Amino acid sequence: MITVSNLLLQYGKRILFDEVNLKFTEGNCYGVIGANGAGKSTFLKILSGEIQPNQGHVSIEPGKRMAVLQQDHQAFDDHQVLDTVIMGHKKMYDIMIEKDAIYMNPDATDAEGLHAAELENEYGEMGGWTAQSDAAELLSVMGITEDLHYQQMVDLNGPQKVKVLLAQALFGDPDILLLDEPTNDLDAVAVEWLSDFLADFKNTVIVVSHDRYFLDMVCTHVTDIDYSSIRTFTGNYTFWYETSQLMSRQLTNQNKKKEVRRAELMQFIQRFSANASKSKQATSRKKALEKLNIEEIRPSTRKYPFINFKPEREPGDQILKVINLSKTDASGQVLFSNVSFTMNKGDKIGLIAPESTAITSFLNILAGIEKADSGTIEFGQTITTAYLPIDNAEFFRDDNDLELMDWLRQFSEEKEEQFIRGFLGRMLFGGEEVYKKSSVLSGGEKVRCMLSRMMLASPNFLILDDPTSHLDLESITKFNDALTEFPGNLILSSHDHQMMESVSNRIIEITPEGTSDSLVSFEEFLKRKKALV
Repeated sequence: MITVSNLLLQYGKRILFDEVNLKFTEGNCYGVIGANGAGKSTFLKILSGEIQPNQGHVSIEPGKRMAVLQQDHQAFDDHQVLDTVIMGHKKMYDIMIEKDAIYMNPDATDAEGLHAAELENEYGEMGGWTAQSDAAELLSVMGITEDLHYQQMVDLNGPQKVKVLLAQALFGDPDILLLDEPTNDLDAVAVEWLSDFLADFKNTVIVVSHDRYFLDMVCTHVTDIDYSSIRTFTGNYTFWYETSQLMSRQLTNQNKKKEVRRAELMQFIQRFSANASKSKQATSRKKALEKLNIEEIRPSTRKYPFINFKPEREPGDQILKVINLSKTDASGQVLFSNVSFTMNKGDKIGLIAPESTAITSFLNILAGIEKADSGTIEFGQTITTAYLPIDNAEFFRDDNDLELMDWLRQFSEEKEEQFIRGFLGRMLFGGEEVYKKSSVLSGGEKVRCMLSRMMLASPNFLILDDPTSHLDLESITKFNDALTEFPGNLILSSHDHQMMESVSNRIIEITPEGTSDSLVSFEEFLKRKKALV
């Protein structure tokens, strides 16, 4: 168990948390949510001891071991991959180094020999004798092949390092596991494996994530940072979100009697409990929901942007033909080859590739930014496209540092201030924020600006490269709704499982060897892919 007592964290006049009292108990997984800047990562750093609060304290049950997912991807560059994983159990690793140093010393005394024997016994009790094989197994199931286990960390690419650091946090069955955005840079298969692992994990997990599918699959509770406080609710993210929305709607109808509002909530809870079967946590969550005190629930103060894509014209029958498209990168490595498919009216394609660089290059070719080595693309004459690239730096250059009003005006046929201000307001840029310089915008604000640009174009074909990157859960939710309701065609690549599942009706995988085209859901595609492994 980990206990938070009378916690206060304040930066200047800004109070992040005040009088926070929480308990995180064994066997539960807590998903920490909150608006961007609310302090989710900061809260995890307080729990780990990296940041000290202004007031209050965090206490861990004696004898319990905490593991934290490291955020510095270069911190272990001087170490071997296998050793990096074992270092997740610091005490075990320190004992291993100490005893091995004694064994390697030809001048070791008898006393040191006896001490090494004691260390060996303690090491064995911790599971040290199987440490290397356990670490290797973790790495292998996460897609780090055996030939990389004895490489230096510095030789690994970004996604590989993320997997090693995640294996480090999971190693040795920690009593308390703190994970900040663990699904970042993980492929869909790795996310599935991690979801299964945590759903079966018997100890305490506290996780921050923007992946709604992941939160739904693993969380028994939601820890919400709102109202400058932190409160824990039973259920996963979808339950919290839908309950909060229901409470907001009820508040707008003050004429409803309390008994009627309570009955509505109880009916919703029963429906949710019955439909929670996707998650391995379903049984325990259903029991917990049956005991839920609904008086504890209140609506969120968070705001949601208005995202809606309305095509100016309906697409004709000819949408897109891709014929034998191939591309190599600057080093001569083949990204994809002989990619061919015909897109039909109503198709919403989820795009998959072994490497994200292949996806970005393919989408850049569709958008006319890059040229293919060979092959052709043919859009129908009625098709108008809008592209959301993963790298939007070109639109926010320092040499074109406009105020937000003027930045958006350059993409709009309607130039009047009232129209531009209203459009920005729907995307949560209110008041004096419309005069902010485009160069000082956060990553999430830039993506919302890019979405505004796309909406103003009124396209009937969307091209989206990892569109949820930098967005908060509120923006992701509304973005997902907009894509589901979009009447045109789109090609989407995303790390957000729920978006891929709910939006895509066709999955295409591009590889150096060719194309795999499946008229199935994203989840069905993953099931087939796992069956082939």
